Amino acid sequence: DSELEMTVWEHLEELRERVLIAAIMTFLAILACFCFAKELVVFLEAPVAEQGVRFLQLSPGEYFFTSLKVAGYSGLLLAVPTVLYEVVAYVVPGLTRSERQFLGPVLIGSSVLFYVGLLFSYEVLTPAALKFFVSYADGAVESLWSIDQYFEFVLVLMLSTGLSFQVPVVQVMLGQLGLVSSQSMLGVWRYVVVGSVAAAAVLTPSTDPFTQTLLALPLCGLYFGGAFVVRALEERRDTAATA
Repeated sequence: DSELEMTVWEHLEELRERVLIAAIMTFLAILACFCFAKELVVFLEAPVAEQGVRFLQLSPGEYFFTSLKVAGYSGLLLAVPTVLYEVVAYVVPGLTRSERQFLGPVLIGSSVLFYVGLLFSYEVLTPAALKFFVSYADGAVESLWSIDQYFEFVLVLMLSTGLSFQVPVVQVMLGQLGLVSSQSMLGVWRYVVVGSVAAAAVLTPSTDPFTQTLLALPLCGLYFGGAFVVRALEERRDTAATA
């Protein structure tokens, strides 16, 4: 097999080429997003656009640098499939057949859950959190928000939610490696509930309990869903072993 006969330098050359391709595609994605930065800004302002919130540029160039930040985050998200492909294409030749069969579903599941987390944050978590802040301030102060601080809040919240949705993927990997069983995962459910609340408090940039609860609930659901998936995989493995 040609992959097995490659020298160390050939492996390093292939790694350099794949890293270069991933970097170029990421740069092009960020550049494309910057060309549509104004549309992206309007899209991300939508959760509070109907609540009377006005955005201010508090310093020279603040909107420009905010546009760069939005384009950077958006470009990275668009480039994720390409980066994952280059990583998989480099790693797969050195894996066994069973490892290849395991890697594909894990990567697909990880990507799907990440984007589902982003969608959940944009459609549910972010609007609820911002509505809470606007309604709390209603009648006391006018909502004039810094454009940079607003996007810092929204982008951090979306990315942290997407990353937190990777919990089932980690569980499946640990279960397939035989490090943790589904019984052990379900046996510590009390600690999971407390841990989900603590994780939500750390991951959300806001300090209000309402936003943290909105993130803690799906985290608990994802954990228990991952535990049941691990149990199903264990039962299938046991059935195949006794067949």
